[in-house]
Amino acid sequence: MIRALPKRHASRGMDVSLAIVNIVLLLIFFFLATGQLLNPPTQGVEISETTELPLDQLPAPILIVRDNGNWELNDSDVNPDILGAAIAELEAPFTLHVLIGRDAPATSLLDILNRPELEDVEIKLVTLRRTARP
Repeated sequence: MIRALPKRHASRGMDVSLAIVNIVLLLIFFFLATGQLLNPPTQGVEISETTELPLDQLPAPILIVRDNGNWELNDSDVNPDILGAAIAELEAPFTLHVLIGRDAPATSLLDILNRPELEDVEIKLVTLRRTARP
């Protein structure tokens, strides 16, 4: 007599994919909610700005591009058309530091950097540190 082996039952494990998806969604919601709490909107708050810069604390030579379109090279007004002559008076080799407003369009900075008289000059951008005041 031939005996048939009993049928194998597929072992059914617990499906954890739904639990993982739920945990990931909860983490996303958590980080979205806490991110908004930690970075509240700054509507109605005006941040102080420095309008007069102490040039003795800034690197030299420095080209300051004002919001009104005026340029200053080492505390002297300079016309953009004669920038090459003003730079030629500086002692070589030097690094020209450029300070431009954070709200200035990027094309303004690119126009300055692409000027032919600045082709062989090493240029560094200067930024002002903004510290939060209590």
